Amino acid sequence: MKLVTAIIKPFKMDDVRAALSDIGVQGITVTEVKGFGRQRGHTELYRGAEYVVDFLPKLKLEIAVAEGQLDAIVEAIIKAANTGKIGDGKIFVTDLEQVIRIRTGETGEEAV
Repeated sequence: MKLVTAIIKPFKMDDVRAALSDIGVQGITVTEVKGFGRQRGHTELYRGAEYVVDFLPKLKLEIAVAEGQLDAIVEAIIKAANTGKIGDGKIFVTDLEQVIRIRTGETGEEAV
């Protein structure tokens, strides 16, 4: 089993959710986060004063998946979250050692 963690632009969430639903993803965790990569933030003008925005708003998606679904899920996120501009985000795939559904005690892929 794998844990797919994706950092995306907030306005792409609806597109990503629809793409994941289309391929049968049943569960996802979304967290509002802030950060920067190659963008390095930007400057804004507010009431005549210029200030630097170091951390940009992003969404962090976490999806526990079976090995067989991994490629389809990664591809769906890439297609749905892509704007072609800097700051589109990243996808991280890590191993999951164990998953347990608290309510039923199911473990492994049955718990996902």
